[in-house]
Amino acid sequence: MRHLLLLCLAFIAFSFSVAAQARHPFTFDDMMKLKRVGDPQVSPDGKWVIFSVVDVDLAANSKTPHIWIVPVGVDASSAPAGQSPSATTAERILIADRDADRPRWAPDGKRFAFLSTKDGGSQVWIAEFDPTAGAVIRSTKLTSIVTEASGELWSPDGKTIVFTSDVYPECDGAAQAETDCNARKVKAVEQSKVKALIFDHLLYRHWNAYKEGKRTHIFAVRAPKESSAASSESDSVLENNPRDLTHGDYDAPVFSLGGQDDYAFSPDGKEICYASNHDKNPAASTNNDLWIVPVNGGTGASAGQAKNITADNHASDSSPLFSPDGRYIAYRAQQRPGYESDRFRLMLYDRKNGEKKSLTEGFDRWVGTYAWVRDSKVIYFSSEDQGASSVRRLEISNPEGLPTVGSWGSFGGYGDDLAISSDGAWLFATHMRLSRPTELLATRIAASLSDRSVIPHDCSIPNDAKEPEQICGDTKRLTHFNDAVLSQVAMSPLESFWFPGANGDRVQGFVVKPPNFDSSKKYPVKFLIHGGPQGAWGDDWSYRWNPELFAASGYVVIMINFHGSTGYGQKFIDAINGDWGGAPFEDLMKGLDYAEQTYPFIDKNRECALGASYGGYAINWILGHTDRFKCLVSHDGMFNAESAWGSTEEMWFNNWEFKGTPYDNRESYVKWSPHQYAKNFKTPTLVIHGQRDYRLDVSEGFQLFTTLQMQGIPSKMLYFPDEGHWVLKPQNSQLWYKTVNDWVDQWIGK
Repeated sequence: MRHLLLLCLAFIAFSFSVAAQARHPFTFDDMMKLKRVGDPQVSPDGKWVIFSVVDVDLAANSKTPHIWIVPVGVDASSAPAGQSPSATTAERILIADRDADRPRWAPDGKRFAFLSTKDGGSQVWIAEFDPTAGAVIRSTKLTSIVTEASGELWSPDGKTIVFTSDVYPECDGAAQAETDCNARKVKAVEQSKVKALIFDHLLYRHWNAYKEGKRTHIFAVRAPKESSAASSESDSVLENNPRDLTHGDYDAPVFSLGGQDDYAFSPDGKEICYASNHDKNPAASTNNDLWIVPVNGGTGASAGQAKNITADNHASDSSPLFSPDGRYIAYRAQQRPGYESDRFRLMLYDRKNGEKKSLTEGFDRWVGTYAWVRDSKVIYFSSEDQGASSVRRLEISNPEGLPTVGSWGSFGGYGDDLAISSDGAWLFATHMRLSRPTELLATRIAASLSDRSVIPHDCSIPNDAKEPEQICGDTKRLTHFNDAVLSQVAMSPLESFWFPGANGDRVQGFVVKPPNFDSSKKYPVKFLIHGGPQGAWGDDWSYRWNPELFAASGYVVIMINFHGSTGYGQKFIDAINGDWGGAPFEDLMKGLDYAEQTYPFIDKNRECALGASYGGYAINWILGHTDRFKCLVSHDGMFNAESAWGSTEEMWFNNWEFKGTPYDNRESYVKWSPHQYAKNFKTPTLVIHGQRDYRLDVSEGFQLFTTLQMQGIPSKMLYFPDEGHWVLKPQNSQLWYKTVNDWVDQWIGK
């Protein structure tokens, strides 16, 4: 019997060894098979979580969102022997016959709103939901606005749905008249053979699109009553004319690249608080203020008149959220006007007396997304710290304490997109790691200040693709979308190191080893430089610059969080202002020196540096200041600081970073402009740029490529006529990765 047991154990060990060896290096095709999970939305009864999931079809060159659901009570850790957790996962698709995105619950829990382009343009739809079966009964289109709808939100009283739409401000007026005016203007533009645009103010284009004279406004529509609004046909249109709540030649809410909404309902559903910049030149201003406007109009002074509640702060105020009891509005604020990377503090506005105070003044990290607990006494918020993030609990009565509770940073990765159940017992968040894209987590939290028995302790787990179901205490993974793909892939964990950088400061770096790593061998290096510059590398997932994918073909990946990176305190962030090629460049070189000296498997004679945005600038700076790399890749980087100032759109950025304009402080632009050092260029360089990149105009890439070619330096340019600052289309991304990796292989590959 003992021999049989030993034989079984040996067989099991052999099976695990074979399974591990069977894993293949991560490929681009693997990455395109992964599902991309959106933010969690917990049902009012606390039993269900709905969210969007994006599927990528590489052959069709498309990305399609669908809405999925998972019960809160699922515990896949109880999977039968021999089955993986994913075999018992309870997530399932709710709406599969069309694209469906951004689900938002009605307060009754029997309906939710979502966005769909089923009829050719983005509109708000309503799904009737059976909370017992967890199924959609039928769906009905709510809006048919010619300027399309996005960002929908259901009022807490269930009477109103708001959404955003890009409209012509000169059409401001009564609801029907405004709708008709916008329809006429859209039709005229579509039918006109003249495509010229006329501008009379800055910010006429932004990131990857021309504004075309439009402004983002918030609209309100009457929410359908339960069941009665839905006909027997799922595609019927509800008669409901949208009302513009934020009239004027302003964006309201302000432009956002993602994250928490910049508008929110009051608990009684009667008001909206939103962020809007009313400065004369918003291209040079970060002065986003918070405004309150009644949803249903009124009489006298309250008849649709918006009230500015943060006029005393000339820096940015954003991300408002009313406390559940209606007493407060929490929001994120900065203090220095014109500086988009100032510290984000969590503020509290008292609606009774108008007083404002900072809740996180003694906390030297940025406040990310946040959520109120129902008792209005506690806020949970995410915060980045040293290459990871954590979720922190803040008691309104004792803000200075800032205790960390159930810190996701303690076991690696990034937790964000927070949601809390109505009973205050569960907190939900998206979570990702370098080796795993986003999934949903749930953790038990204290339902009240007096209940601390369910606060989990911090814990640590191994950093690999096979995370346990029950992560720690009462924290668990709710979804397992990508387990099947990742179980076949060999990945390496993110490893951290610290070294003395510029000014004697401790600087953090990271290394990712190739799959099937052999410490006795020498490996070439891909040296990645992040953008921002106020950004950071860390234990998070990326589809555009994926360290695991860069390492998969037999490379060691090195990344440095130089001065200017986030997650190390505001002083460290500010150090890059007016010093773009100074301390950051010193950190990059010292970090690579440290890695070469510390890791004997690095082949320092085969190193290639790659970067985008500020990382592209750093590559261009490296071109003129060192010959240590055998090749370079510069994506969407600044080449000529003066021409970049004149061709960008967010003027506040360059004005702050270079401490003025080229005509009042030209010395700074000349000193830190890579093109000034072109006579030193020697390294073979791949240049990449998108035509629709309006942060760093495509002319920056053309200037760099022209300079390289004129000097006879081996160079190549990859030009995307249909991409902006990021390469987003699946087949374009495929070409991007192939071109980049082929270039690196050409100069330092095996």
